[in-house]
Amino acid sequence: MKNNSGTHKQKDSETIPEKMLSQDPFSTWLGIEILEVSLGKCKVGLKIRPEMLNSMQKAHGGISYALADTAFGFAANTYGKYAVSIETSINHIEALHVDDYITAESKVEVTKNRLGFHYVEVKKGEEIVALFKGVVFRTSKEWELNDN
Repeated sequence: MKNNSGTHKQKDSETIPEKMLSQDPFSTWLGIEILEVSLGKCKVGLKIRPEMLNSMQKAHGGISYALADTAFGFAANTYGKYAVSIETSINHIEALHVDDYITAESKVEVTKNRLGFHYVEVKKGEEIVALFKGVVFRTSKEWELNDN
């Protein structure tokens, strides 16, 4: 949504991730919660559950990846246009266990034309447990939000 001056409204930036989460059964199943949102940034969190473990009784790498990917997607879409991932990567630094609460915070590092380059830190408390990088393509389709 745009205001009268043609710029994206901050309230819309904060509303888009909530709308995305409400339409995302996988992130909902993971138990992801939105902790902070602003234009180009999003912080999300989740608690590691027993069904998220691998055969070594550590959290499956896909859990921290999925959390980081969600933060990345939500942050990229705060600009009001549908933004789709075109490349991502993650470095796992520390193993995670049942009952660990982890957060992922995505920030836009660079924006070029229709591409956005994001950096995501996945943390347990203040400790970085994974680093994620992603590139999005911003489409021309705008998010439709209700002004309630």
